[in-house]
Amino acid sequence: MNIKRLSLLAAVAIITTTLHAGDVKRTLKGSMKENYKIVPQEVESLNDLFSQGIMYGRLRFNSFKYDWDDEGTKNKNHWTMGFGGSLLYKTAYFRNFGLTAGFYSTHNPFHMDEEDTKYAKAGKDVYSRYNVYTEGEYGMNVLAQAYIEYKRNKTSFKYGRQIFESMLTASNDTKMIPNTFLGYTLQSNDIKDTNIKLAYLTKQKLRDHTTFHDVIAFGDNPDDPYAKWSENDDSAVHKGLTKSRLAAANIDTNLVVAEVANKSIKNLKLHANYTGVPDLVASATINVDYAFNLANGIKVTPGFRYLQQFDDGAGEIGGASLKGKITQTDARGYKTPNNLDSWLVGARVDVKKGAGKLRMGYTKIADKGDLVAPWRGYPTGGFTRAMAQYNWYANTKSYMLRADYDFGKAGLVSGFKGLIRYVIQDFDDNKPDVQADSHVIHIDLAKKIAQVPNLEMKIRFGSEICHDKGDKSDKTHNEYRLEFNYLF
Repeated sequence: MNIKRLSLLAAVAIITTTLHAGDVKRTLKGSMKENYKIVPQEVESLNDLFSQGIMYGRLRFNSFKYDWDDEGTKNKNHWTMGFGGSLLYKTAYFRNFGLTAGFYSTHNPFHMDEEDTKYAKAGKDVYSRYNVYTEGEYGMNVLAQAYIEYKRNKTSFKYGRQIFESMLTASNDTKMIPNTFLGYTLQSNDIKDTNIKLAYLTKQKLRDHTTFHDVIAFGDNPDDPYAKWSENDDSAVHKGLTKSRLAAANIDTNLVVAEVANKSIKNLKLHANYTGVPDLVASATINVDYAFNLANGIKVTPGFRYLQQFDDGAGEIGGASLKGKITQTDARGYKTPNNLDSWLVGARVDVKKGAGKLRMGYTKIADKGDLVAPWRGYPTGGFTRAMAQYNWYANTKSYMLRADYDFGKAGLVSGFKGLIRYVIQDFDDNKPDVQADSHVIHIDLAKKIAQVPNLEMKIRFGSEICHDKGDKSDKTHNEYRLEFNYLF
């Protein structure tokens, strides 16, 4: 059966299941992560393994419009959209074993001309640029999740294609298909007030890919003009760590993650993480949050993050810049051009009362190497990162002010939430590969549609204004997003 016919059958199954949707089986967080409310249970016989399983469905629509202040050879106004959804099936558990499979599909009946697809920015993830140019195919159909699980008490071990959420790895499911990994993972809550995560990940499938690829290598096959989109082409990928260079150096590129979070001390949350490709580059991070209450129902939570990046040979292979352009005669403004040792320090304060929350954040990156994290979890996430921004280049300072308000909780508009974020990004003027300094305004408005339970609409707007440009890249633009999600 070809993939197009499979996609059609999946669409029919989605519609059929929708007509018989029952209880709320899962909900969406603001980050679009899925929160499972109803999950399969242990059964007594192998016959019940499948009959007592649960199907989860999702219909979704995403559209993007990108307006540049100054179009050029690398920038062009564009739009993209995707229609599709997913079907995910979880079996019951028999003797602690269970299976999960998730099929995802996105289609673009209305799309840009082929020659314009290369200009797509945030909206590129609703199709595969590589497939467009090599196969003329705008749609994507992929079995993004397929794993076997052993679950005992509050510990789960999985092998296969799966979502793995940690500090620097994430599903980042804000488009049509999530970012997933192939490998082994373990998550445990058996120790009181403690969450442990371990992972050994051998492959990654970014949101705009239909195949699993290297977790860190950038494609550079000289016989393939579109190779740059065939491997890890994340916006934050290190383009100097190419497939050919890593193969020549015989580098093992598997990703290792170890993370622990603890809240056994009242009001204190401790979070430590190790993420790395041990033969190349790794980082160790500690996050601390402490909450206390003031008068009149005000809750204040200061937070701190420190990330130390260790270069284990990546700098010599690809250089200190994520752009991969450093040479022996051009250090591109980096003080340590062949070394990726670096660090990040971040601080934030949350002030919450009732339906509203205010966050002030700050991050600083050392004037050493750029931070390597192309796995859709963000070093500055939760502190200073705004929509579609990458502010973990060397010698970058960022400042953020964010306000959230739950209009439903306030008794004003049921199911309506909003946020506004303002970020100042101070990049290094001496590094030509880094964009010009900018101010970013980002607004999210999300509404649950009461007339259609489980249907949610989200409108997103982002505006970036660059200044003191000189010869640096000017990214001044406006971005508009519209998203619908229906879970069943």
